Amino acid sequence: MRFVPLKSAEQLDLQALHRVRSRLVTQRTAVINQIRGFLLERGLPVRQGAAALRLALPQILSAPKDNLSPRVIQLIQDLAEDWRHLDRRVASMTKEINELADQDPHCRRLMSAPGVGPIISSAMVAAIGTGDAFHKGRDFAAWLGLVPKQISTGDRTILGRISRRGNRYLRTLFIQGARAVLLQRQSWPRHGFGAWLEAASKRLHSNVLVVALAAKLARMAWSMLAKGRDYDANLLGRTA
Repeated sequence: MRFVPLKSAEQLDLQALHRVRSRLVTQRTAVINQIRGFLLERGLPVRQGAAALRLALPQILSAPKDNLSPRVIQLIQDLAEDWRHLDRRVASMTKEINELADQDPHCRRLMSAPGVGPIISSAMVAAIGTGDAFHKGRDFAAWLGLVPKQISTGDRTILGRISRRGNRYLRTLFIQGARAVLLQRQSWPRHGFGAWLEAASKRLHSNVLVVALAAKLARMAWSMLAKGRDYDANLLGRTA
């Protein structure tokens, strides 16, 4: 059994900020989807993405079509105001988290790794502290649910999908960080695992590659946190 270590008051405060921010982001996504759904029901499709909807909405509301009733226009205007309010709340929470991350030495150490910013670093520190509950980076990756399920029978070991057990929020953040790294192909060589990424990108599906990179980033982050050192591409091969 893996027992949860006691969290400090600072960790609890940071974790509370992340939980509130996550809830606000979920609510904002729900509002955006509802606006898009109302428009689509009335034959007004909008390209995917919050930015596209933000650009198209003023024009739609200023020159309403015949299939948009005054009541629906008012509803969409109210939802747009909710959207702006949630944007301000999310921006305020993000700013506060970034400031706390800049002040914390563990967060600053983690942010030296590729794909790890203030949100991921502060969420990780809030969740595991210095990582003393884990013996190695693979244990941390397994706790996040980033390792494949093993289906063993006789002398055969079959690896399935990732377990998706553990901290869902932190797992999602690491996957988003991995996607950000993959989008910047020109920066792969200086990270120390450019050759691995080049080879893996040729034989793995893009989604499988994202999860594999997220697991690697999680193991690297634990090693940096537990051993108290900044990211060094030369030490990558010796991380747990």
